[in-house]
Amino acid sequence: MKNLFLVSYFTLLSLFAFGQEPIYAKDGIALEGYDVVSYFEGTPMKGEKGFASEFEGVTFWFANADHLMDFEKAPLKYLPQYGGFCAYAMGKSGEKVSVNPETYLISNGKLYLFYDTLFVNTLKKWNKEGPEALQQKADDNWEAFQQ
Repeated sequence: MKNLFLVSYFTLLSLFAFGQEPIYAKDGIALEGYDVVSYFEGTPMKGEKGFASEFEGVTFWFANADHLMDFEKAPLKYLPQYGGFCAYAMGKSGEKVSVNPETYLISNGKLYLFYDTLFVNTLKKWNKEGPEALQQKADDNWEAFQQ
């Protein structure tokens, strides 16, 4: 029953929103305005409009000029996996699900983001159910979206 609820919930979320966007964005701003470089320094921070860069048709905000320059030198280094959509949902069901930008994992130099609310923390599920298998399945599902 719990799994049915989760699948239904993820499906409902994906219907609301994100179309075929390659990067999770609300109102054209990636990751709800969080600075993608800041994750790699250990603390996600909100960016500012004054430090903005566009990539793949989406605007990224940064906390400072150094982060902006780092991103512009090597954007692919900082982009989250699966376009910033929930890594767990991508691996479990192949769905594009929104995330809580503060629920994340850096693994092997890559940024993974997860859905997290009062009732469901998919980062915990990711770790419990086996990150290696979920990551492989998520990679395959994301690849299918790119074709």
